[in-house]
Amino acid sequence: MGCSSSSPEQPVAAMSPGGGASNGAVKHASANDSRTVDMELERAKQEEEGKIKMLLLGAGESGKSTIFKQMRLLYGTERSDDDLRMYGVVARSNIVVAVRKLCSHLRNLGLEEELDRESRENEELEEGDHSSMTCRQAYDELMAYLVDNTATASAQDPTAAANDNGIKDWVGQSPRAGMAANNDAKQFLAHHESIRILWQANTMKQVWAKRSAVNIIDSHKEYLNDISRIASPDYKPTTQDVLIARVRTTQVVMEKYRIDGIDFEMYDVGGQRSERRKWIDCFDSVTAVIFVAALSEYDQTLAEAKRTNRMVEALELFRSVCNNRAFANTSIMLFLNKKDIFAEKILYSDIAAQRPFCDYAGPTKDFDHGVLYFIQKFKDCLIDDEFNDSFIHVTCATDTNNMEFVLDSTRTIIMTDNLKRSGFLGAD
Repeated sequence: MGCSSSSPEQPVAAMSPGGGASNGAVKHASANDSRTVDMELERAKQEEEGKIKMLLLGAGESGKSTIFKQMRLLYGTERSDDDLRMYGVVARSNIVVAVRKLCSHLRNLGLEEELDRESRENEELEEGDHSSMTCRQAYDELMAYLVDNTATASAQDPTAAANDNGIKDWVGQSPRAGMAANNDAKQFLAHHESIRILWQANTMKQVWAKRSAVNIIDSHKEYLNDISRIASPDYKPTTQDVLIARVRTTQVVMEKYRIDGIDFEMYDVGGQRSERRKWIDCFDSVTAVIFVAALSEYDQTLAEAKRTNRMVEALELFRSVCNNRAFANTSIMLFLNKKDIFAEKILYSDIAAQRPFCDYAGPTKDFDHGVLYFIQKFKDCLIDDEFNDSFIHVTCATDTNNMEFVLDSTRTIIMTDNLKRSGFLGAD
């Protein structure tokens, strides 16, 4: 009698002989459900507690994102073609950004006459590049198109110039790289020959030696030395191209890894002053902080604050991180990065000549003394004088072999320190 329900069937509770539901059966089912939920919560809690959460902190352009990329290279998945196309656009864009700064700096240094003289000498001696363009002509073209934007509207469109041979460019464009980077990449393809010729000029060596005044990314010299390969239609970024590609981090980026049965999460955040307000969102339950500072930036100023020395900024930032109550029970590792550029730079840029570091009393052009001097500067930032030297690494983030050793050592130290803090291992 009556019509049946169209809703899905529901389980019917066991009935007692008197027609009522069995209270015992209901209680038993409820108890089982409760135990299941408790077990799931406990399992999730144990997984979360067993997870190693690493946070990369440091000032802008210190090399945090390069270390982040090395972590993926060593322990994560391979890059997709879509990833590589994005980095191809970024690499070409990075070259144009560097060339704009170098050309402007050449003019500001008053070296245009020197460039004229070099062009005349090369023509007379028939030396240098045997193309139809002199280094002065290359410079004038780049100033007109990339710096002053004085090229006439009727000039050849960069897109047409890039594809006038009819060969499809493998990299093409990448929406992920952004409009500005794609536009710069087009300009690169249109003017890559001029960039190559100007970069080979002796005058540019003088400009490059004084690059710290305009904050050019040192590792992009590798791009500038390989213009023809990067301009090729079949160009596909190498691992090294990806590592040195500069993309400003404007949001918190996280990747997960499982290494030797342990779950790791690594967080990369922007280092510029405007991005640091986002750091607080990552402070919860952090196992370890890897603080990255660039050794080579002792003679440079911030891009966002021209009067502030970059190393001074890194020291003050390190002081605030180490003495932050949020990290009272957190392992803090110090990576003094860009050791390769530091070794090159101290040969012509004296540490003691920089006002903030005029107390440097070590020998000039000495790598080891210079490194020890800055290590002590960072140690002086600590309220707690104890900072284990094993927590300090002098690194080159673009060197995969170096970073494999450093990251493996860091992983072991963090896990051991985490066990000590948890009470599973006795303190030293």
